[in-house]
Amino acid sequence: MAGKRKKTGKQAVSRRSNGQFAPGNTEGSDSRFKPGESGNPNGRRGSVVDALRRQLGEDCPDDRSRTHAEAIAEKLISLAEAGEVPAIRELLDRIEGKPRQALDIDMSLLDWRQLAQLNGLDLHEVLAEARRLIETAHTDDAD
Repeated sequence: MAGKRKKTGKQAVSRRSNGQFAPGNTEGSDSRFKPGESGNPNGRRGSVVDALRRQLGEDCPDDRSRTHAEAIAEKLISLAEAGEVPAIRELLDRIEGKPRQALDIDMSLLDWRQLAQLNGLDLHEVLAEARRLIETAHTDDAD
């Protein structure tokens, strides 16, 4: 199926039937950002994570022989050694990774036949609609 062409102020815009730009479309190409040019030059200057990483690498003011990160690690280890369960959990999560969580999934919800019947739909109509949608998707992909 051929893409539609829409007139704009400067040139025609070629789009597919699903609204996406067709291959080779040049709409807005003269105003796109050049490589290395920021799309938001006055945007975010840094994040809290950036600030934390920077400060964790700095020396402690009371003990210049270690960084903030080393002091925090030392404190966390001493709390874990004292039996503090949250500190133990934090250490294990950081070193070993968090344990996998079991999920209880009701697989009956994934059966389209049951869902169709629960919603009062005829199974043949559901299949016909699915075929129509698949055929539509194939013709959209061919554009």
